[in-house]
Amino acid sequence: MQLDQVNENSPLRILERCCQEGLGEGELGVVMARAGVGKTAFLVQIGLDHALRGHSVLHVALGQDLEHVRSWYDALFEDLADTTALDDRDAVRAGVDTHRIIQAYSDASFPHERLDDLVALYGQTGFKPDVIMVDGLDWEGGEVVERAAELGALKQIARRLGAVLWIAAQTHRDQTPAHPTLVPPPCAQYEALINLAVFLEPEGTHVGVRLLKDHARDATAETHLQLHPDTMRLVRDETATGVVRLPASAYTLLSGGARGAETIFGETAERFGAGETTFSFAGRDTERQRGLVELTPTELQRGAVSEAYITAQLHRSFPETPAFQTLLQSIWHQVATAGEVFVVGEVLEDDTVKGGTGWGAELAKHLRKRLFVFDQKREQWLTWGDGTWAPVDPPRIERTRFTGTGTRFLSDAGRQAIEDLFERSFGNR
Repeated sequence: MQLDQVNENSPLRILERCCQEGLGEGELGVVMARAGVGKTAFLVQIGLDHALRGHSVLHVALGQDLEHVRSWYDALFEDLADTTALDDRDAVRAGVDTHRIIQAYSDASFPHERLDDLVALYGQTGFKPDVIMVDGLDWEGGEVVERAAELGALKQIARRLGAVLWIAAQTHRDQTPAHPTLVPPPCAQYEALINLAVFLEPEGTHVGVRLLKDHARDATAETHLQLHPDTMRLVRDETATGVVRLPASAYTLLSGGARGAETIFGETAERFGAGETTFSFAGRDTERQRGLVELTPTELQRGAVSEAYITAQLHRSFPETPAFQTLLQSIWHQVATAGEVFVVGEVLEDDTVKGGTGWGAELAKHLRKRLFVFDQKREQWLTWGDGTWAPVDPPRIERTRFTGTGTRFLSDAGRQAIEDLFERSFGNR
């Protein structure tokens, strides 16, 4: 397919038609979602779409590694090229690179002075952005008045440049109702500055794309768009099926980095080239250090569940020590943003999984994640569905964010099951 046809048929043309042709110069669009749902993938596709049309893109990544963002561009470009049979893909890819600049910072703040400095720096090479994207901004730090002033200043710079501005914002489950119709916190306080608000909402196995604000319109149109469950590619509802094989580098293992199954998951992910995020907290030593994220007390509290609930779900109690309760809270972060969960352990007669690992499996059930357990006693993969466990053919990793966890007491069969899982998923790529 020719590039102009690809651009014409892009799902983003549908989004633009749903919202008065998108954003104008100096206008602000916000993409909102919980952590790990797809904000980065959504912004990357906006940047990729603009670059494919010859527009200049400045992508600012806060608290992220530059290579991580670039890998998203590479993976989504390859996916697009494959699914559209794009002509002369090497030349098109080179064109994208010339029209895009990624600037990464280690912190989550982006005062307007930084944008002015970037514009001046890259302006010396003749680069002037048509679209500015900011991913990872902390919407909750500082005073509301100060944040509003900064957003207004960023919009003024964009207007001066004749550019559109997109910013990602992280929402929280406890502050956002199911199927919201209004802009939720933390963006609600700044709604007057937002011209276009897009909300990414998990719906079963996929992520729906919803408009919550479209300039001054009272009602917003249905987009009939979603993020593909495997690749996070923006697609029409009717085309969101099927499995597209991405390179291992497009996938990220979420784990706790503990001795046993989690260590083998991490080592194997690294060997095959997959990313890794290891969740921990102050005072805890992990076997795995790659992609280490030390959760703050506030972040841990998001995963807090009452002891009574845990006991009711798992039919047993756990130590009430602060360290163990914090460990259970950290498991929520391993599972909540994953597309699927792989556990190595033992399924008990009451349908729970033995040990502390069982809490991760119960969370996966509760959050309706794809859940697979390799039962070391049966030496068999099982999957959870319709309220029961059933044997299943050895699975593949099919979600770009997946959890790998399990027992500390890993058998030879359990170790082999992990290695075979990665071999099936990435061995021939």
